[in-house]
Amino acid sequence: MIIMLPLIVAQIIMANVFFGNHWERVHASMARSLSGEIATMLNLSDSGNEYAVATMARDTGINVSINEHLNRPRKNDNDSREAGRLAQDLKSKLQAPVKIYIDRDNRLLYVDVPRDGKIMTFATSLRRVYSTSIEVFIIWLIGSVVIVGILVAPFIILHTRSIHRIARAANKFGRGLDDPKFKPMGSREIREASHALILMKERLNRYNRTRTDMLNAVSHDLKAPLARMRLAVETDSVEKDGLLRDIDRMAEMVNGYLAFARGEIPEIEQEISLPPMLTRIARDAVGKKKLETDFPAAAAQFYARPTALASAFQNVIENAARHANKKIAIAEHDDLDSVEITIDDDGAGIPKGKRADALRPFVRLDAARGKDTGGTGLGLSIAQTAIENHGGQLILEDSPLGGLRVRIILPI
Repeated sequence: MIIMLPLIVAQIIMANVFFGNHWERVHASMARSLSGEIATMLNLSDSGNEYAVATMARDTGINVSINEHLNRPRKNDNDSREAGRLAQDLKSKLQAPVKIYIDRDNRLLYVDVPRDGKIMTFATSLRRVYSTSIEVFIIWLIGSVVIVGILVAPFIILHTRSIHRIARAANKFGRGLDDPKFKPMGSREIREASHALILMKERLNRYNRTRTDMLNAVSHDLKAPLARMRLAVETDSVEKDGLLRDIDRMAEMVNGYLAFARGEIPEIEQEISLPPMLTRIARDAVGKKKLETDFPAAAAQFYARPTALASAFQNVIENAARHANKKIAIAEHDDLDSVEITIDDDGAGIPKGKRADALRPFVRLDAARGKDTGGTGLGLSIAQTAIENHGGQLILEDSPLGGLRVRIILPI
């Protein structure tokens, strides 16, 4: 309907506006020509020049006859669409009652003019006043619509079939089921929608895994200090320092969970520039370690949720500062449609095989990043969630400084 209806409307408008006016002018010209020939022959007949009438009739293809009486139908065709213009022209030129009859079966036209008690009849082809190509044109219009419909139908069927596949896959994904046969197919727009649906499913799966991992980690890490505290109380062997350490660890876990949950609270987007935010966070986080920055002179302005974005960068920069030996480097590179921020440290880095685990909540890679660094393992997970909520990407790579590079790409 989207394709056929506009095509039909366009054909109708074209037929009425352009060709309608064209045929109106053509038919008017044909009627004037025939009425002029009939009027001329009548004048010649009135002057007695029958030879000239016969010659002109022969040359113009008009059969002229004079009859005492004719058996004509009661109703004439003066007001028909074929002969209406001719009747008007003859009436204005002859100043006499003229009757026109059409034999549509034989495509003939008869013009009866009363003269001195008799009837002078002019017979000629109907094509002299009416072009039958208008019917042919209408047939071609209808035929062109049918041809276009036949050619377009397979593509539209494939297009809508792809949309139905997306709907079925979305229905399955919404019920927690998987559709392994679902693959992006169809036009570019349909494939983009399919990729977006797959990406949404992956994010929902990661969201569910994150919640499960978080609850498991909180439950596991809280059981140990609670068990120690209960044992110490029951055996009257309470040590103040140990009890405080357990309480601090439990508070750290709870605060980490709240920080992770707080990163998903809705926030109004504002226009921001990253260098001031990154500089402020880095100065508070690096302490005595060396900080190098490389920001563009006129940094890109774009809309984002400042609190969530600041929390993401704070977690990444604090993580880099915690594991760096001496140096941290922060750089921004602007593009036409994106902003790329790199945060490098010269610490131990993270092996490639463990970088996916580093982005999971409550996972600490102590062997890679040191056992004495503290933390709950939520920093990079909080940052990744906030960046993805902005439509961006967080990528872990090897740093030129020897440690870890965190590359963050945000759309403008």
